[in-house]
Amino acid sequence: MAIPDYESLMLPLLEEVRDGGDYRIRDVRERLVGRFDLSEEDLAALLPSGRTPVFNSRVHWAKTYLEKAGAVRAPARGVVQITDRGTTLLNEGHGRIDNAVLTRFPEFVEWKQRSQPSRRRKREVAAGPAALETSGDHRTPEETLEEGYEALREALEDELLAKVHDATPAFFERLVIDFLRRLGYGGASGFGEQLGRARDGGVDGVIWEDKLGLDYIYVQAKRWQGSVGRPDVQAFAGSLEGFRARKGVMITTSTFTDDARDYVERIEKRIVLIDGRQLARMMFDAGLGVATQRSYEVKALDSDYFDEDV
Repeated sequence: MAIPDYESLMLPLLEEVRDGGDYRIRDVRERLVGRFDLSEEDLAALLPSGRTPVFNSRVHWAKTYLEKAGAVRAPARGVVQITDRGTTLLNEGHGRIDNAVLTRFPEFVEWKQRSQPSRRRKREVAAGPAALETSGDHRTPEETLEEGYEALREALEDELLAKVHDATPAFFERLVIDFLRRLGYGGASGFGEQLGRARDGGVDGVIWEDKLGLDYIYVQAKRWQGSVGRPDVQAFAGSLEGFRARKGVMITTSTFTDDARDYVERIEKRIVLIDGRQLARMMFDAGLGVATQRSYEVKALDSDYFDEDV
C-alpha cells in the first residue's frame, strides 16, 4: 500500500487516541503502520535528504496540524492527547479530516496564514479561509522544502555537467585534480599534478592518497561523448603497469558501460569509475565550481532546554 499523505493520517490518528488517554506518538505511529498495512519497504522510504523516514514525517505533520487546530495537545514530550474539540470532530462522523475541515477553527487559519511566504499570505488573507482549502498540495512543509531543494540541486548539477563538457581538455584534467583535492587526497601539501602529454603514459594526472605520500592514485580524465566501454578501461589498467601503480580513478563526462564496470570488479587493481552525473553530484557536495547563493537553517524545538527537572 502507498504511504498515506499527512492529511489522510489526521482522522486515523485522532481515532487511535479517542479515549482521552496519554499516548506516546511512536506507539500511535506503530498502530498506524498496522492500520495502513505498510511494508518494510514503505517504512524504509526516506525524504530526499536521506535522513528522515517519509511515514514518520507525515505522522509528525498530521499531529502538528491537528495540534494547531486544537484537536490534540501535547501534555508531555513525545506524547499526544485528544482534546474536547478533537472528540467533537470524531463525533461529527467525518469520513475524512483534512485542512479543509480544520479551516473552521480560527487558530488553524491564523497559523496557516502566518506560515506562508508574505506574498502568498496577503493573497490568502484577502481570499479568506477558502484559499486554504483548495491548494490541492498534500505534501508536508518538510517534503515541499526538500523537494524544492532537490529540484534546484538537479538543475545546478545539469549546469555543472554542461560547463565541464564545454571546457578544454587541459582545464578538465586540472579540474579533476582539484576535485580529488577537495575529497581529501593530496595530503597536507595537496600534492597532485597533471602529467604532460609527452610523459603521461596513458594517464592524465597523479595525486597522493595519504598525507605522507606512501601511495599514489593515477587519474585518467576524458570528455567522451559516447559510453566508455571495457577496452578503454582495460587500456587504462594496462597503463598503470608502467607506473607500478595499484590504484586509479577514471573519470568521464559521459557514462560507463556495464561491461566496463564489471571488468574493474574482477581485476586485482583497484580502479574507481566516476561518470558525468556522479562527478557533477560530487562536485556539488565538495563545493567545487559552485558558490553558496543563500542558505536556510531548519531548526527544531530543543525540548531538553525546557526540561525543568534537569
